[in-house]
Amino acid sequence: MPDDTRRPTRKPSGWSAVKKHTKDWTPAQLTALIKDLYDRSADNRTFLEARVQADGSGGAALETYRQRIVEQFYPKRGFGKLKLGEARKAIRDYKKATGNVEGTIELLLTYVENGNDFTCDFGDINGPFYDSLCSVMNELAAVLKAEGQATYAKVQERLDQVAGKADGIGWGYGDHINEVVEELEAELGQA
Repeated sequence: MPDDTRRPTRKPSGWSAVKKHTKDWTPAQLTALIKDLYDRSADNRTFLEARVQADGSGGAALETYRQRIVEQFYPKRGFGKLKLGEARKAIRDYKKATGNVEGTIELLLTYVENGNDFTCDFGDINGPFYDSLCSVMNELAAVLKAEGQATYAKVQERLDQVAGKADGIGWGYGDHINEVVEELEAELGQA
C-alpha cells in the first residue's frame, strides 16, 4: 500500500515566490527589474508613471487614464463604443496605482460628465448605461464625503453643470443626479 502521508514538495509560486526570490536583491537589481517591466508593456508604463506622480497633481499619468475614459464615449475616430467596464477599469487602475484622492475624483467626474454629455448628444440610451452613471456618481459622492472634502469646492461648478444637463433625462437618471448634487451641496457646500 502506498504511503499517502508523503506529498510532493511544491515550489512556492505567485507573489510569495517572487517576494522570496527578490528579498535579498540589491537596489540595482530591483531597478533593472522595474526597467524591464516598464519596457514590457504600455499598461506597466502607465502604472509606474502614475505611481511616481501619485503625490502631485497627476500630470501626464492622470491624463492617460482620463483619455481611456473619454475614449469610450468620444473616440478620436468613429463612434463611442461605450465599453463602460473599460472606463471604470481606468478609474480603478489609477486608484490602485496612486491612491491619489484628487485624481480619483477627477476621473470619476470625467466619467459622469462624458456619459451625461453622450446622452445629451445622442439621446436616450438604456437602463444599464444610466445605472452605471448613477453608480459612478454615488462613488464620487462617497469619495468626496469621506476623503475629498477639500476638493469639493474645486468640482462644485462642474457638478452643478452635470445636474443641469441631466435634468429631465429619463430612467430616473436625471432625478438621481440632481438628488446627489443637492445632497453634496447641503453637506459639503458650507465647508
